Amino acid sequence: MPKKIPFKIPRDEKLKTALVSTTGSLLRTSRSPDEALGELFEAVQKNKIYDDGKTFVDLVPRARMRTIQQEYKLARSDPNFDLREFVSRHFYEFAPHKQKENFVTDPHRTVTEHIHLLWDVLERRNRLNRGSLIALPHSYIVPGGRFSEQFYWDSYFIMLGLAADGRWQMIEGMVKNFAYMLRKFGFIPTANRTYFLSRSQPPFFSHMVRLLATHKGRTRTYAEYLPYLLKEYRFWMKGSAKLARAEHNAYARMVQLPNGMHLNRYYDNKMTPRPESLSEDTETAMEAPEREADRLYLHLRAGAESGWDFSSRWFLDPLNLNSIHTADIIPVDLNCLLYQHELTIAEAYRLIKNPLLARKFQTLADRRAKAIQSYCWDESMGFFVDYNFHHRQSTGVLSLAAVFPLYARIATKQQADRVADRLKQDFLKPGGLLATVTDNGQQWDAPNGWAPLQWIAIEGLRNYGHHDLANEIKHRWITINLKVFSEKHKLVEKYNVSSGSGLGGGGEYPLQDGFGWTNGVLAALLKES
Repeated sequence: MPKKIPFKIPRDEKLKTALVSTTGSLLRTSRSPDEALGELFEAVQKNKIYDDGKTFVDLVPRARMRTIQQEYKLARSDPNFDLREFVSRHFYEFAPHKQKENFVTDPHRTVTEHIHLLWDVLERRNRLNRGSLIALPHSYIVPGGRFSEQFYWDSYFIMLGLAADGRWQMIEGMVKNFAYMLRKFGFIPTANRTYFLSRSQPPFFSHMVRLLATHKGRTRTYAEYLPYLLKEYRFWMKGSAKLARAEHNAYARMVQLPNGMHLNRYYDNKMTPRPESLSEDTETAMEAPEREADRLYLHLRAGAESGWDFSSRWFLDPLNLNSIHTADIIPVDLNCLLYQHELTIAEAYRLIKNPLLARKFQTLADRRAKAIQSYCWDESMGFFVDYNFHHRQSTGVLSLAAVFPLYARIATKQQADRVADRLKQDFLKPGGLLATVTDNGQQWDAPNGWAPLQWIAIEGLRNYGHHDLANEIKHRWITINLKVFSEKHKLVEKYNVSSGSGLGGGGEYPLQDGFGWTNGVLAALLKES
């Protein structure tokens, strides 16, 4: 492996970082392209000028978007008007990273050396707002492929690999970028894009703080990021005072259950097609004329916030995307993550000698754990499942989200044993664990397996002494990663863990190379071997 050279930010680089950190939160962020471009945006996406709808929303306008929109309204009446030519003339791609994409895998290097070199390929630095791309003060690692932003939950699993490689400066910079977004927006969006500013992703920020604390020290790190942990917590708990008067006792991301307990759901602040998937969402709505389009769009957006976009977890009919109803569901994984978030806040208050507030958040965490046990454990299935609070019953969908109560140490030993048995019986395949047991063409369903879920399962099983099963999952996952790497010379976003080439499929876009969280989890697992 190449020798690491200590890196010091030049003084002018420090100045640029400080400038974004201090003034960036005061500057107004431009509107999402769908809002700013109106009819032009709809025409481009519905006519599929680009194969991937994300391509257009990531382009940078050469003039003010209002000016471009007005010019479009005049130009489109010309009989010779060419929409594709108009777009290419008024927008450009900001992609300095493409200079790095000549990277060629050396078959003589180990996969660990390959990942070490890939971090540089996946590194981005952007200190100016460019179209939909929001400036961040520090460099960051992106997933790869079509994803060239600092994504929220991806970043935690990327950080695991960066930690294995000793790249703590990058980890700290990425955590500071999230703190910056919390200051600026009051929450962490899906990624630093204007069209993601209505939704978040699975809340792993507390885990990032915990990881950084292993390097920088617990008291110092927890104290520094406590204000940001509290800010994110307020985002997820917003609206609790309005629950009693709300339909189904649900408001924003909060739900009040019949026994008075509060749990959370995934949501989105908009009820329109996702800008990056406008064509797909519109088609889904047209195929479900019996459903109110705006409600359907909300459920699609909430599914995107979950990170599991899309999965039978969110469907009334497990084979039909049109039946999606994400916002009607209390997800077991989300609430386990918020339980851990509450515990982290409680620990931070203990470290800074504030026992009163430490007890408050410990009590909140204990209540949430009790509610998860009440609503998300299905005794007949011997498994943790999501809860449909509209129907007041379990969704009945078997998914790998069931390992989160083990990861968070909420499960009893007996429950953990039963989950482990079910994993061996229904989920464990030659390449690792399935996301769900339903095969329906969606990417977060069978036969796909995903790096973050393997990690959560392995750690959760270890918490309850199921080391043999954890090690078997680890072995099978490493094996499928190395098989694809040896044959295709790349690491990919998701894997077919059941059979065949090992390359995953399904979903709204082609399989992506890169790939951030695959690299991170694999590097972390290999490091501990």
